[in-house]
Amino acid sequence: MKTVKATTLAVITSALCLAGTSFTSSAMDEYVESALINVCKSAMSNSVIRYNKTIKGYRLKNKTVALKVMCNGDDIITFAEKHNADKTAARMSKALGQVQISDLALVQKQSVTF
Repeated sequence: MKTVKATTLAVITSALCLAGTSFTSSAMDEYVESALINVCKSAMSNSVIRYNKTIKGYRLKNKTVALKVMCNGDDIITFAEKHNADKTAARMSKALGQVQISDLALVQKQSVTF
């Protein structure tokens, strides 16, 4: 009887702990949110110096920002271009470098004549 009560108490306690942590993990951390907002604002400013200072202040890399940051539903390069920030958009595009796509599964047909 004691083991049933102890098990029930343990299950209820762990369920309450898990429910409490699920609500707090759904919200974005304030520091991360402010960092993303500041990076988007600096990209929109068309000042390469301000953009570089912002990403270095948050210890981010140019390539990481260009590939992963979204501003108002657009990737950051498109967002900067929409706001006529050509200098910062060019800086981020330069960080990506050239991308080459190779199809490894491509089967080339060979013609054989008999």
